[in-house]
Amino acid sequence: MSAVYVNNLAINAGADFSQTFILEQFDSSLLDLSNYQVKCQLRKWYGSSSFVEFTASIFSGGRIIISLTSEQTKNIEPGRYLYDILITDPFLVTSRVVEGMAIVSGGVTK
Repeated sequence: MSAVYVNNLAINAGADFSQTFILEQFDSSLLDLSNYQVKCQLRKWYGSSSFVEFTASIFSGGRIIISLTSEQTKNIEPGRYLYDILITDPFLVTSRVVEGMAIVSGGVTK
């Protein structure tokens, strides 16, 4: 697996959120994610026991889409968070493929 891609997110509390990632191999070909599983969580810090679970889905063409509903985001306290995306291949080897910070900004309209 290649190096971990770092990408920071901006999430608006009270709004739907989604982000698409396209995974490539070293030769720039798209990573075949057939029979892979994906998991993504948002935490205040690495050791935090509380987290928000993203809906994470795999699509053809090496695409992973993570998303949160407006109901989920309205319950996240504004601030700085950490997230990462883990994929598990058919042989049960797990790799972190994306990580970064997520800034959750509060909204005025309720």
